[in-house]
Amino acid sequence: MAEAPREGPRGASDIFRRTSSRRLTNAAADNSNSERRLEMDRGSGSTLAPWMAADLPSYASLEGEHDADVCVVGAGIAGLSTAYELALAGRSVIVLEDGEVASGETSRTTAHLTAAFDDRYDAMERLHGPRGATLLADSHSAAIDRIEQIVRAERIDCRFERLDGYLFMPPGDPQDPLERELDACHRAGLWDVEWAERAPIADFHTGRCLRFPNQAQFHPRLYLAGLLAALRDRHARVFTKSHVTAVERREENGQIEVKTERGTVRCNDAVIATNTPVNDWVTMHTKQYPYRTYVIAAPIPKDAWTPGLYWDTAQPYHYVRGFVDGAGHTLLISGGEDHKTGQEDDGRDRWSALESWTRERFPHLGEVRYRWSGQVLEPMDGVAFIGRNPGDRDGVWIATGDSGNGMTHGAIAGMLLRDLILGGENEWAKVYDPSRRTLRAAGEFAKENLNMVAQYGDWLTPGEVKSEDEIPKNSGAIVRHGLHKHAVYRDARGQLHRCSATCPHLGAILSWNSAECTWDCPAHGSRFDPYGQVINGPANGNLAPADEHAHEHGETRRAG
Repeated sequence: MAEAPREGPRGASDIFRRTSSRRLTNAAADNSNSERRLEMDRGSGSTLAPWMAADLPSYASLEGEHDADVCVVGAGIAGLSTAYELALAGRSVIVLEDGEVASGETSRTTAHLTAAFDDRYDAMERLHGPRGATLLADSHSAAIDRIEQIVRAERIDCRFERLDGYLFMPPGDPQDPLERELDACHRAGLWDVEWAERAPIADFHTGRCLRFPNQAQFHPRLYLAGLLAALRDRHARVFTKSHVTAVERREENGQIEVKTERGTVRCNDAVIATNTPVNDWVTMHTKQYPYRTYVIAAPIPKDAWTPGLYWDTAQPYHYVRGFVDGAGHTLLISGGEDHKTGQEDDGRDRWSALESWTRERFPHLGEVRYRWSGQVLEPMDGVAFIGRNPGDRDGVWIATGDSGNGMTHGAIAGMLLRDLILGGENEWAKVYDPSRRTLRAAGEFAKENLNMVAQYGDWLTPGEVKSEDEIPKNSGAIVRHGLHKHAVYRDARGQLHRCSATCPHLGAILSWNSAECTWDCPAHGSRFDPYGQVINGPANGNLAPADEHAHEHGETRRAG
């Protein structure tokens, strides 16, 4: 399979905008803890996950010129894990974050720490061969062990605990996929995976399932708080509200300059850990595909819950864990019901279906307290992309394509990028190489990219409403004005805010996401707040202002 040519708006230099985090004051979703909504940074959407109640330190913005061995762009788990490993190895490190720490997808995870690979070892063995499957099993097991080592070494109180995971079939489905998966797990070196007669769910019989011993879970933001404290102790520097505008190599000395709006970091290596890489214009975005995944959390009596990690094999699949909140209540966290980003606007229906699925299995579930969603990037061949940025010489590195294993991939990125940057060997490098070509995944590549191309047909369709008067408060819609389409948002006061509906990345028409109160791109997953400010790449800037001459009333507000 041929790789798409590397392109960009500035030719040879890597110009980009980092994902920004904006506080949305007009939230659309209905969480029960609404009294805290306006006090917390929602990052990439208007909904709240229970992790977000944990405070993280604030930092100053980058100003002036600074020098470091390594500059890490992005302060989620991948960025901070990489910064920690390099600082521990004695390198000077600067971390830049456009919003606040962990204001992106790390706070929207369900934080399963598992070697039960999300896309299944049976499939990975077909795509990457027996050796590739073994490396994946080894790296994900090592990631859990590494997180546990860091928790102990740095004395991080993040509720890390080991527990078993259970993979089961939907009711009535044959057991053949589990039999194949068990054999593939054993061939990959996961010898302790075994049959269980049922998952320990008291009120629902799953049938025979696979038990994955010694998996883990934790509180993701508390873990990052511990990493930040460790970085401070090792004199690493963190800057937030620091919007990176360019990553450029100085040809005279080979040094890399990471530029923000008010400062510059000069470094030998730059790590782009921004969920989806925003330093790449085309290549990586043809090899991975954005999905929205949905999550609910509700109290459950302790005697109705056996701690564990639970996954089914439905399409889309479901995933369940427990969480003890600050008041000591046990919450059951259940996720699933995925769809392509920007191609559906039925979040409340997805949450409702997820709640029905969960209550059938856990009938003692209480009233749902949290509903949220997150962005998942599905790589074409199931494996994350961690390593040298395609087309770059040494010095620019990326971590992306996490699928459903974002927390373990974050730890893997820390270990793998540490070794690569320090010039060492790491046997995982080949299977995670961002430049790899997986010929056996050509069908998935073609299917997903044909789906992406089809989204450009929205240029020819009418608007979603005939008149802006039809748009209710706290909502948005696409409105056609002649040859142009506008993204029009009506805020809680009834005031209209208009932007171009064209994604600045590669020109697809945006869709309104009523669950998160955002504009989402159906082609490559860029996302923007109601006023047009970018909150997820690969878009490298805010939405353009709408054509003011197309309106006879209301206010037109320039994005940014």
